[in-house]
Amino acid sequence: MRLTPGDGRDVDLDRVDLFDLDLYTSGDPHPVWDVMRAKAPLHHQVLPDGREFWSVTRYDDVCRVLGDHREFTSERGTVVTHLGVDDPAAGVLMTSTDPPRHTEVRRPLGSKLTARAVKSWEDRIRGTIVRFLEPALDGGTFDLAERALLLPAMVTGPLLGIPEKDWEELVQLTAMVTAPSDPHFKTGSEAATLAISHHELVTYVKEWVKRRRATGDEDESLLHHLMSVRPAGEPLTDEEIALDGYSILLGANVTTPHTVSGTVHALIERPEQFRKAQADPSLIPNLVEEGLRWTSAACNFMRYAVSDVEIAGGTIPAGGAAVAWIGSANRDESQFTDPHTFDITRSGANRQVAFGFGAHYCIGAPLARMTLRIFFEELLQRFESLELDGEPQHLRSYFIAGMTHLPIVAKKRMTP
Repeated sequence: MRLTPGDGRDVDLDRVDLFDLDLYTSGDPHPVWDVMRAKAPLHHQVLPDGREFWSVTRYDDVCRVLGDHREFTSERGTVVTHLGVDDPAAGVLMTSTDPPRHTEVRRPLGSKLTARAVKSWEDRIRGTIVRFLEPALDGGTFDLAERALLLPAMVTGPLLGIPEKDWEELVQLTAMVTAPSDPHFKTGSEAATLAISHHELVTYVKEWVKRRRATGDEDESLLHHLMSVRPAGEPLTDEEIALDGYSILLGANVTTPHTVSGTVHALIERPEQFRKAQADPSLIPNLVEEGLRWTSAACNFMRYAVSDVEIAGGTIPAGGAAVAWIGSANRDESQFTDPHTFDITRSGANRQVAFGFGAHYCIGAPLARMTLRIFFEELLQRFESLELDGEPQHLRSYFIAGMTHLPIVAKKRMTP
């Protein structure tokens, strides 16, 4: 999707279709969300097949939907690609579970992913990113978006306990889950793509667990750690471990690549921001926060109203699907001055909700932040300037805002 919006004066909310994939592939949803925040902060849409959902677009309303599980449950599904079909893993899959079970599974995993815990990975991650950037040093065309799809696996594969030989396959499968209509990942119909990717990912984790149980091998990986988690005092079954492992693989792979490519694209469009960050490396953590806000790679999450809920001047009926548009919340004028301006000196950029909000706040946020910080430290140190070498190609998805192609040419920075 376009991250720098055009003119929204011609937006007709009566004709807006938030499930129109063209809106995200070649269109411009930000002017639509601008008008929705101003005129229809609670927007109801009925799809041609009868499925319906209610959208919230203001920052405070998005935080309420994502943050209060007593009003809005995760236990029927949390992503819009599953709208109208209850998640069969509800109450088991970590992302489709409410507290207290969600907390009981998440807490021991989260202890392995605190900012202090992941600090020990910094040198290894830096080495990985240096290797990732090396091909761009020759001055040829470097397709950042295409190559960045593998970057999270390069960083988190060892942390998860996934061997390198499996990284590309798992990256492809996780992309199929989140963008089942994109021609780069689609296999048959959208439904078939989702079914195949879900089955293959769950089967992969099941087989991983089966091998570990057979060999008795132990390590410090997150997947192995899942085998020792005991919510309510009971160990997880192999099926539960497989589903939670599937959730962790998705979280690890699907957003960071698009934050990288979208932020780099913003810097290419605004070379003064690139130069500002290069001149003052202390701005890089703020660049990361602004990049997260600007790209909002996971641009929405879904919940279901537990009972009738009054919100944003209207009512979501009991059982109604509520879609919280993170991409809109992160451009809310009430929270961010000049929200459609990319500004790495912005104050308060860390209020962004790109990692979600509430109990389901991204468990890997400290690792993602550190990875992004190191990426931009190395990028700015190695390259004098960046230029586009072709048109960006946007991901065909209404769930993940990202790119499949971003061809760039980087000019190597000359050391003094």
